Amino acid sequence: MGSVVADPVVKKRNEDQRTPIFNVVLLDDDDHSYEYVMEMLQALFACSQAASWNHAVEVGTTGRTIVMTCELSLAEFGRDQILAYGADPRMPRSLGSMSAIVEPA
Repeated sequence: MGSVVADPVVKKRNEDQRTPIFNVVLLDDDDHSYEYVMEMLQALFACSQAASWNHAVEVGTTGRTIVMTCELSLAEFGRDQILAYGADPRMPRSLGSMSAIVEPA
């Protein structure tokens, strides 16, 4: 007697079953230099020099830049890393880290 192997039923995930993704958004201020932004993004997010420069220009001209898009727990971790990075030693008036938020993508 031969055995019959049934094809497995593969369910396709619909929109409601997908894991939501979020953006980590770096917000501009006047207390951090482009060099600080570049240094921070390279250290925390492994951005290239060119990508970190583009983010620095974008945050400086538009007031915000999306530095990462991912699941919520990673987005919150990325935001928290930005918030904990510290002041810009190049600018005496810089008293702390830049601001960042998490928003739905």
